[in-house]
Amino acid sequence: MASVEAKTPESIFGELRRLSPKVTGGIMRMREEAYREKAVPAKYKLLTAMSISIALRCEPCIEAYVKMACDKGASQEEFVEFLDVAMTMQGCPGEEWALKAYTAYKGYVAGQQAKSGAGCCSH
Repeated sequence: MASVEAKTPESIFGELRRLSPKVTGGIMRMREEAYREKAVPAKYKLLTAMSISIALRCEPCIEAYVKMACDKGASQEEFVEFLDVAMTMQGCPGEEWALKAYTAYKGYVAGQQAKSGAGCCSH
């Protein structure tokens, strides 16, 4: 049996998904449905998820949702308005975490990949 250290997170996830196919990966299925283009454009749903990630203080999620919103065409002005909402709801801590989101946005539009990869729960 290979050691756990030798396996990548993706291979560990794949193994667990084979062992528990109905539960493991459920978050991916929820995201695929929740962030589809429907009555509300996907970019606004992703910007909302980014704002919630700021409130939850999850930096990998912030970076992932910034990237996904950029990929759906969110403008800098739209980002800033959603950052305003997050800061308003969180006060000083919200401002600190909004700065992380804005830094991720600036890096992504400049062609730099986020430092923490694809984000948490991104299997």
